Formats: sequence, structure tokens, C-alpha cells
Amino acid sequence: MNIQGKSALVSGGASGLGAATVRMLVAKGAKVMIVDINETASQKLAQELGSSVAFVKADVTNTDQVKTAVAEAGNRQGGLHITVIAAGIGVAEKVLGKEGIHDLGRYLRVIQVNLVGTFDVIRYAAELMARNQPDEDGGRGVIVTTASVAAFDGQIGQVAYSASKGGIVGMTLPLAREFAREGIRVATIAPGIFDTPLLAGLPEPARVSLGQQVPFPKRLGQPKEYAALVQHIVENNMLNGETIRLDGAIRMAPK
Repeated sequence: MNIQGKSALVSGGASGLGAATVRMLVAKGAKVMIVDINETASQKLAQELGSSVAFVKADVTNTDQVKTAVAEAGNRQGGLHITVIAAGIGVAEKVLGKEGIHDLGRYLRVIQVNLVGTFDVIRYAAELMARNQPDEDGGRGVIVTTASVAAFDGQIGQVAYSASKGGIVGMTLPLAREFAREGIRVATIAPGIFDTPLLAGLPEPARVSLGQQVPFPKRLGQPKEYAALVQHIVENNMLNGETIRLDGAIRMAPK
């Protein structure tokens, strides 16, 4: 799919991987709706990038807000062709920890944001995409979701996070198979250790140490590299139903 002139939505688009994706899409000529709970960061990015970008505040765990956000993207931009889901959270907690067993509420919160929230955006976005006029390949839309290498190499203390990201990987193929009749492709990116706000609070030696765990290149991944893969997925019509690791060949140790 050609990005030029298309309408896009990026959840979690105010920072990190999502913000880099918003920048890429705008640079390629798309109109973009940022969907995020961080109003300040979203408005700042939208103002920086100009009239091609708008913002709607929404919590992906609130289905009414998700429905409204997707509808606003379609109404403002004349439909929806590209959806990138980058909103997510993590929690580090053992099932049998020193303070007791894993808190069920925190486990459910991670599943609700990362997995259920992703699915909710997908179902409303796909409904809107299905109304588009098909391109020369019969394509009407592209959905890119964000998993993690933790879906495959989950570490001790990542049981909730790994479960949520594994669920995203697991639904990628059945979604792609179902949406094939509508001309909507679905692909997932599983990033490794990236330089995002999640790691920004760590001391520099810790950040360097994490980067050194990557076989090559020995550094943290850059959000623009995630965005570059999003671009390729959108533009390459044969990428469908696949989860792509973007990790510098890292395989996470147990802890």
C-alpha cells in the first residue's frame, strides 16, 4: 500500500515507538490520528508536525473511547487505511515473590491494556477499513500490532507481560486469515530492547549494559528502526499474518 495520501491511526502515538511511527507516516504523506492518554505529549507532537496530525485522548481499556477515537479518525481523514497499535504497559512481578503471590489485579491490568486493548482497536479499525475502495491489489487496509521478544523469551517476573504479548502473536494469523476477504493485512512486530520512555529512567550504565546484551548491533534499538519496519510492512503487500522479531538477534536470558 502506498502511504502517500492515506489515513492512519497510531495508538500509543505520543512517545517512543508510536511517536517515531507518527513521524514516519507524516514524512511519507499520510494524515495521522494520535490516540493516547498522554494529552500533553500528544498535543506537543501534533503541533510540531502540523495540520497532517490530530489527537484524540483515549484509554485503550475503555471500549467507548476506542470506538469514538477510531470513528473520529475516519471522519476527519475520510476513512482509515493504516492502523498501528503501539500502546502498552509492563509489570515486573514474580508469581511467588518475597511479598507474596502475584497480584491478580496487576496481572489483569497488563492483559487488559496490551492484549484486550489491542484487539479492541483492531475490531473497530477493521470495520472502518472494510468500507474502503480496494487498490490495484485488492487491498483496503493494513494493521500493525506490537508484541515483544518476551512473547518467546519471557524472563522471570514477566509472566503477565509475556502472556499479553504472546496473545498478540497468537491472534495475528487468524486475524489475517479472516480479514483476507476484506483485503486487510495484519502483521506484528516483536521488538527487543529499544530506547523508549520505559528505559529512559534507568541509569546510563544500566542502559549501556542492556545494549551490550544484543549480539549485533551492540546497542539499544532506536524507535525510528521500528518505524522503518512499519513502513516496509505497509508498503509490502506480501507481508501478512506474520510476526517479525526486531531484536538484533537477542535471546533473553531467564533473568
